[in-house]
Amino acid sequence: QVQLVESGGGLVQAGGSLRLSCVASGESSSLLAMGWFRQAPGQEREFVAALSWNGINTYYADSVKGRFTISRDNAKNLLFLQMNSLKPEDSAVYSCAVSRYGDTINGDRQDYYPYWGQGTQVTVSS
Repeated sequence: QVQLVESGGGLVQAGGSLRLSCVASGESSSLLAMGWFRQAPGQEREFVAALSWNGINTYYADSVKGRFTISRDNAKNLLFLQMNSLKPEDSAVYSCAVSRYGDTINGDRQDYYPYWGQGTQVTVSS
């Protein structure tokens, strides 16, 4: 079983920064791509960012490109999302996920991620 637990969410002022973390169980997760998704109230869950198993290839949603950075520490089974220049529209529940593939091709497709965490709340005040 692969289990994912997110942390690092909270309340932040617009323009501020937050760093989300996700710990994944199982050594096998280090061989797979991982991603971040978010869901705001009344909206569908949307793709945020994805990272290949080796931490080299990245893929970002246009809405966060240049502001967010995805990274990982495979030795510790950790996935990170550094969020800078936060906007109120970034407010959402952020969830991490493990892909069934090692690279970021089609990394925005939710059906490519069989394992999901429960999410951590991010609230950006104006």
